[in-house]
This record gives sequence, C-alpha cells and structure tokens, in this order.
Amino acid sequence: MKRIKAACICQTLHFMLKEDAPKDYAIQQVKNDVEHYKNQLERNHTKYRITEETTLEDGSVLIKIIKQYNQSPVGSYLD
Repeated sequence: MKRIKAACICQTLHFMLKEDAPKDYAIQQVKNDVEHYKNQLERNHTKYRITEETTLEDGSVLIKIIKQYNQSPVGSYLD
C-alpha cells in the first residue's frame, strides 16, 4: 500500500492582457485578476509560496508559485 506523505505543484502563471481592451483598462484588469487569484488561494485555505512575481513590459504579470496539491500535506516543500 502507498500513501502520499507530501505533495505540491509548481506552476508558472501568465496573466495576460485582453487584446480588445484599452491598454490602461487591460493592465488594471490584470492586476485585479492577480489579486483575485491570491484571494481565492487564501479563501480556500490553500498553502502556497510565490517564488517570483514579475510585471512584464506589456503590463502582463508572470507568477511562479508552489502550492498545495488538493488537500495533501505539504511536508517541507513550502519551508
């Protein structure tokens, strides 16, 4: 028998600008999307660590994150 002792997932997320929206509005919308994503992680009690958050020249945001996989224990992944 096997059991999961610890599990995390490593992701790179690219919050991109909407092409059909004015640039200022699209940049603000991306910032709102990033905040909504972070709030959703908190609301769901998902353990996570953002290892890198970069705003690119066009205003889009790139996030590298390590987060809890489902409800599995995270072990030492987030230390």
